[in-house]
Amino acid sequence: MIVWICFIIAILLFLALDLGVFNKTPHIISTKEASKWTGIWVTISFLFSGVVYWLYSNNYVANPDELKPLAASIKFITGYLIELSLSVDNIFVIAIIFSAFKIPKKYQHRVLFWGIIGAIVFRGIMIYFGVLLINKFAWTTYLFGAFLFYTAVKMLFNGDEKEFEPKKSLVYRVLKKVIPVTTHIDGEHFFVKRKHITAATPLFVALIVIEVMDVIFALDSVPAILAITSDPFLVFSSNIFAILGLRSMYFFLANMLEKFKYLEFSLIAILSFVGLKMLLHDFIEIPEWGSLAFIAVSLIMGIVVSLRMSKKENVEENK
Repeated sequence: MIVWICFIIAILLFLALDLGVFNKTPHIISTKEASKWTGIWVTISFLFSGVVYWLYSNNYVANPDELKPLAASIKFITGYLIELSLSVDNIFVIAIIFSAFKIPKKYQHRVLFWGIIGAIVFRGIMIYFGVLLINKFAWTTYLFGAFLFYTAVKMLFNGDEKEFEPKKSLVYRVLKKVIPVTTHIDGEHFFVKRKHITAATPLFVALIVIEVMDVIFALDSVPAILAITSDPFLVFSSNIFAILGLRSMYFFLANMLEKFKYLEFSLIAILSFVGLKMLLHDFIEIPEWGSLAFIAVSLIMGIVVSLRMSKKENVEENK
């Protein structure tokens, strides 16, 4: 329990420094700044795998699956890479939401900051019940596996489905009925008072839509990591590190999303793999390094193919 408390305090401390020191003044996050923070978060995440090794070596954290220290570290990295790769879809949707509600770039970081707070809470709840279900009802493993494989197949055959339109979403329509909504942006404020009426600004509307979409995406990502491990600490910590790195990754990729459109096939491959892993876990046992290798290779191939195809398309356009 002490490890859990220390971990959560450390995360909250960083978030406080983030908003109160590093980003006290609203500003546009440049690609250079975003790439720096993306590198920092990826580095911290991989270094934390060493902390995981130390914690499990000394039995400082509960180890319900009786994992060896090295296995725990590999499972953490594997889970982190899965969550990071599935975050790519979040980035596409976040970009659409910000565009739809015309959120100025200098205020986007603030919206994402509070979005992360909500994501941590909701992910924690979903992970708790997910682990509880798998430990209490073993058959739910097959249910999660089938759902993930179905999601992968659906992504493969519905690649050209209609684009998400935030202003036509149920979330937006319901929110407008619950509280007055204004199109006026008053600095970095989520609410504005007009004629004695408190109304939600586009920043708050965007925040709520992002929160709801994150919960929807978590329906895929949480079962995916549960295919790797049901250890609560590993599942939660890998999720949190991926979420914390999502903001900087968004600003890093926001202007280059088209270049990485083939990453969608990497996500399909990863979801198919973890889905089949859950469905066939009684018949085929895949070692930790095997899962890590497959996920890493899928991501690398997706990035390489995306960059090469993007370069090829640019050459053809300039002819």
